[in-house]
Amino acid sequence: MAHKIPGNLKYTIDHEWALIEGNTVTIGITDFAQSALGDIVFVELPELGRKIDKGDSFGVVESIKSVSDLYSPLSGEIIEVNQNLESSPELCNKDPYGSWMIKIKASNSAEASELLSAQKYETHCSSL
Repeated sequence: MAHKIPGNLKYTIDHEWALIEGNTVTIGITDFAQSALGDIVFVELPELGRKIDKGDSFGVVESIKSVSDLYSPLSGEIIEVNQNLESSPELCNKDPYGSWMIKIKASNSAEASELLSAQKYETHCSSL
């Protein structure tokens, strides 16, 4: 089954996406992730102002099948949290790229070069 993988985003092997706009990075889970998780019933997101390092867990997604940690693709400070997901976690299933989870102010832009392009992410997903 083909998953949507927008070309304007960067990806992690843990199935998070990142939209990088200057120092602001919008982060969510990929179509592949929401599909693998199944129906998402709960999303736990972090508090504003928290500093996170690349690879740190910033929250949890719970589905009817499993509980999965969310990992930050980049280091930075959390500047916005999508409150809509607390009351409507199913938005992650309906629109994984429109339903972002957090926005961070990136503290190390060089880390972005370590993220996967859409093409490399697609290759990664097809190997799973």
